[in-house]
Amino acid sequence: MNKKSFGSRLVAAPYYVWAAIFVVVPLIITAYFAFTGKDGSFTLSNMYGISKYGKSFAISILYAVIATAVTLLVSYPMAYFMTKLKISSQRMILLIVMLPMWMNFLIRTYSWITILANTGLINTFLKAIGLGPVQLINTPGAVILGMVYDFIPYMILPIYSVMTKIDHSVLEAAEDLGANGFHRMTKVIFPLSLPGVISGITMVFVPSVSTFYISQKLGGNKNLLIGDAIEFLFNNGPDYYNIASALSLILMVMILLCLTVMNRFDNGEPEGIIV
Repeated sequence: MNKKSFGSRLVAAPYYVWAAIFVVVPLIITAYFAFTGKDGSFTLSNMYGISKYGKSFAISILYAVIATAVTLLVSYPMAYFMTKLKISSQRMILLIVMLPMWMNFLIRTYSWITILANTGLINTFLKAIGLGPVQLINTPGAVILGMVYDFIPYMILPIYSVMTKIDHSVLEAAEDLGANGFHRMTKVIFPLSLPGVISGITMVFVPSVSTFYISQKLGGNKNLLIGDAIEFLFNNGPDYYNIASALSLILMVMILLCLTVMNRFDNGEPEGIIV
């Protein structure tokens, strides 16, 4: 037992080292700068100074919530219908879903500039039929669309993965007991797929609330997101590292609180499945 335990710890040692170097150490550095001044002395002034970025926090959360909701509404039925297809068709659609993830994130975002610009594909078509041009780029809708497009695979994949593991005998039993399609979906399928939904929401919300590149390229910096503010402050040099670290620390705490709340809805054992 002891040898096995020692061997397990030895095998896991590189991962602990990796986590310490690339996770724990950066967090300690961020916390240090957040609670110190330019002279290295302890201060809370950086925390007090983040109050003027309250609007950025609010807009970031609002955009992230909307993007996550839209992504879920699109992904859930898509994942469900994927499970109804033949295995070969499922693999093909999975390949299509994952294909954009193989491309550079910047290229994917730039592609939407070509589509949404005033001289882009959509406005060129609208002009041709006498309905354009329409302001699509540099709008909140464009930012949310970019979030949905970039992060939708992270919603589809966990939901699909959980749905494929649902025992068909449970659905057959529900049908035998008189449950129609709506009741099977709401009382059986959705509760059983809830772990995938929770995972997908987490994987979409977290990068959405902290993103900055999408908002810069598709939003035109009209609404400063918290990710934009942090990136701007860090790029301005060492004099702004402290306030930028304070913003980063608060954002991290907010994300951890959201994850804690989401995890309370996911106990790994769906309950209350009533036919």
